[in-house]
Amino acid sequence: MKTRTISAIVAMAIFLPIVIYGGLPVIVLAYLLGVIALKEILNMNNLSILSVPGFLSIVSLFIILLPQEVIHNDIRIQLQLLIVMSFLMLSYTVMSKNRFNFMDASFCVLSVTYIGIGFMYFYETREHGLQFILFALLVVWLTDTGAYIFGRLFGKHKLWPLISPNKTIEGFIGGIFSSLIVAVIFGQSFNMDVSLWLLIPLTMLLSMFGQLGDLVESGLKRHFGVKDSGNIMPGHGGILDRFDSFIFVLPLLNLFLFQM
Repeated sequence: MKTRTISAIVAMAIFLPIVIYGGLPVIVLAYLLGVIALKEILNMNNLSILSVPGFLSIVSLFIILLPQEVIHNDIRIQLQLLIVMSFLMLSYTVMSKNRFNFMDASFCVLSVTYIGIGFMYFYETREHGLQFILFALLVVWLTDTGAYIFGRLFGKHKLWPLISPNKTIEGFIGGIFSSLIVAVIFGQSFNMDVSLWLLIPLTMLLSMFGQLGDLVESGLKRHFGVKDSGNIMPGHGGILDRFDSFIFVLPLLNLFLFQM
């Protein structure tokens, strides 16, 4: 517990000032976290980031993470990239005489998409205003805290034992209701230009999808037989372990607040 606490304090001491400052440091942070997360997910499938598929994945990730003003808000550039990457990956299955197979190629493409979209929306959310990224962070953190407390106190029914045996239905519901604290605080105190009555259901939806994101990564780790995605944060695991919920929450938040 001591190691976990110290690790969390150090991480927050680095992370929060960058998020608060915004701008280029946030973009650099998104790239750094994205590369580490991609390395972690490729390692799960015994794919080295220094291999040909690893190199193609990194290049693709870098292009997906380009700020929208750089690509003039033209999402077709990123879609075309994924198409090119898919063909290059499939071509490499032939060159490697199927040591790198179709399933590996599919895994790389989906991994880049999964990681890239999540961390692209990390800095895009911050660009819309500090209050929005803080809102997303607090929704995830309070959901995790509420799910843990309610699960420990009242948890009797397993949520998805084959994926994450410690999670309970009571914890899942408790996490959703705990996240509503954020909706009330931000609805009353911060200028998000969203009414409280819209913010409440949105917060509940984000809380549910944040917990779904956590389950997705738990299923991925269970499939590959690993406990943590990495060990960069002692007591917490890897970057993917810490950002799995945000990868689901941030695109959804942008969809509802800025693109509808």
